[in-house]
Amino acid sequence: MLDKIQEFASEFFVTGDPLILGAQVSIAIAMVAIVFVLTYFRKWVWLWREWLTTVDHKRIGIMYIICSILMLFRGGVDALLMRLQLAVPNAEFLHPEHYNQIFTTHGVIMILFMAMPLMFGLFNVIMPLQIGARDVAYPFLNALSFWLFFFGAMLFNVSFIIGGSPDAGWLAYPPLSGLEHSPGVGQNFYIWGIQISGIGSLATGINFIVTILKMRAPGMTLMKMPMFTWSVFSSCIIIIFAFPILTVTLALLFLDRFLGAHFFTLDGGGNPMMYINLIWMWGHPEVYIVILPAFGIFSEIVATFSKKTLFGYKSMVFAMLIISVLSFFTWVHHFFTMGSGADVNVFFAITTMAIAIPTGAKVFNWLFTMYRGRIKFTTPMMWTIAFIPCFVVGGMTGVLLSVAPADFQFHNSYFLIAHFHQVLIGGVAFGYFAGLYYWWPKMFGFKLNEHLGKWAFWLWNIGFYVCFMPQYFLGLDGMTRRISTYDFDMGWGPLNMVSTVGGFLMGIGFIFQVWQIAYSIKYHEKDVTGDPWDGRTLEWSIPSPAPVYNFAVTPHVEHVDDWWETKQKRAASKGTTKEPRPVYQPIHMPENSAIPFVKSALWFFVGFGFVWDWMWMAIPALIGVGICMLARSFTYDDDYYIQVDEIERTEAALRGGKA
Repeated sequence: MLDKIQEFASEFFVTGDPLILGAQVSIAIAMVAIVFVLTYFRKWVWLWREWLTTVDHKRIGIMYIICSILMLFRGGVDALLMRLQLAVPNAEFLHPEHYNQIFTTHGVIMILFMAMPLMFGLFNVIMPLQIGARDVAYPFLNALSFWLFFFGAMLFNVSFIIGGSPDAGWLAYPPLSGLEHSPGVGQNFYIWGIQISGIGSLATGINFIVTILKMRAPGMTLMKMPMFTWSVFSSCIIIIFAFPILTVTLALLFLDRFLGAHFFTLDGGGNPMMYINLIWMWGHPEVYIVILPAFGIFSEIVATFSKKTLFGYKSMVFAMLIISVLSFFTWVHHFFTMGSGADVNVFFAITTMAIAIPTGAKVFNWLFTMYRGRIKFTTPMMWTIAFIPCFVVGGMTGVLLSVAPADFQFHNSYFLIAHFHQVLIGGVAFGYFAGLYYWWPKMFGFKLNEHLGKWAFWLWNIGFYVCFMPQYFLGLDGMTRRISTYDFDMGWGPLNMVSTVGGFLMGIGFIFQVWQIAYSIKYHEKDVTGDPWDGRTLEWSIPSPAPVYNFAVTPHVEHVDDWWETKQKRAASKGTTKEPRPVYQPIHMPENSAIPFVKSALWFFVGFGFVWDWMWMAIPALIGVGICMLARSFTYDDDYYIQVDEIERTEAALRGGKA
């Protein structure tokens, strides 16, 4: 009996690597500490009522952001481990198998479990406020989307301490990801973790499109929406068409592994190239899914801190919509070298170059907005300005990669790695950092410390260029991606050492950001205006943080920057025009629900059961999912009204005694 338990434990838990053992111990200690703190301070009921069962879009957004910061730490540690391994020739810091696992999980975590939740967090917190809505269209579905993402991410992340991480690359090309070459459970964790969270992402895309189309404030036509809302809309259009492709592709890969199907098995009549086409039909639009909202953030910040209306509003809108369409016609540039043929390569080279045109137009619009503006160099504006040269370089190297003959030199080299990180860190990460700094006061009622923020900014930016500029030259010198070591005679050692130093500088920048948040929580000065940046859009017209109902009175919109225009009218009247006393009415709001949390937890056990081929776990959990759906179908008492007297008290408290 004891032998069987030991045999099971050796298969179930990852053993033999001191780094993973340290992670296992750290996770156990952290879990015990969390349970102790919640029990000691008697916060279990508070946690359940206020967070785990909430359907408030603002709290859901904050939970997305917290998860994203944690995943940035996890993915960043993976990156530093890889850089340590590559810092010097013939290093033995990581075994090749462990290195493969790390670069696989690093890619998945940074794209799907860091960038996506940070994006969804800002969607949730800000977009409904920008359009004057009191909630999203489907609050219950919004909560379900978050918890599906959360439990999918957890399912993926437990693989490095239980069962073993996937090691077939972040896009899991067959035959490497097939059962023959990846016989362990790591690839199953990959499939089910992404599958569960991906369904949540698809539901979010549907939810926000409906919210934008049906819940805008009176007077807010489509061409009066803030630019960030347009970026959300464009991103969600891509989501609803791209994520079903991912869902089907991973389902087919799982059938190959689980039931012995041969969709992608060449020996069985399948075709691995079909998988590569399908995964990139999702994978390249995914890049635009995460970059478009960053463009919207930059547009809001540039206008606010230049004290000017955004230059070329209509052209910006059309550029975003054009990008959302063209994003589905560029995927083959990821495999120009795989024998698609000259005609196919020419078509996708042209579309790849064409998509740079609307992107470039946006950069010029931001520059023209700043031209002769009264620029204020706050941390959000600094991240925005830093983005422009970084993204221009990334875009130029992207155009180089789009030239099919040249791509035979660049393909699978570190030149590609440098380009990829140039646009995703310099565009996506810089953009979401800017948005986080910009809207932090709206979420929590205080600004982040500017001094520490600028230290973090410079460490991130200097570290970024030190890390990735050498990789362009390494790629041109023949260093290919996915290698875990190299010989002295290759001559790559000095540039790799410089790149590693840059990676650690970015890590120190992240530490400064965490310090900045902790310091600001303890020593912050509360914002009592609701508008600390002198903003232009509706979210700045209400108190910070926003009340549960967002707007006590639904606003009526007349201009693109309606809040800015309202402030200008008030300033012009010089107080001679008395503001009418608001007339409150009861506000209809959704009730909290435990079903999204419970249902998503059951999906975790469904996935875990299929990972280990434990039908005794997967089938009951699936039945539980069905019961949750049935319970939701018979839930009729799922809303309530906030009465006028409560609204008056809340507004008076938030506005310093002035209702």
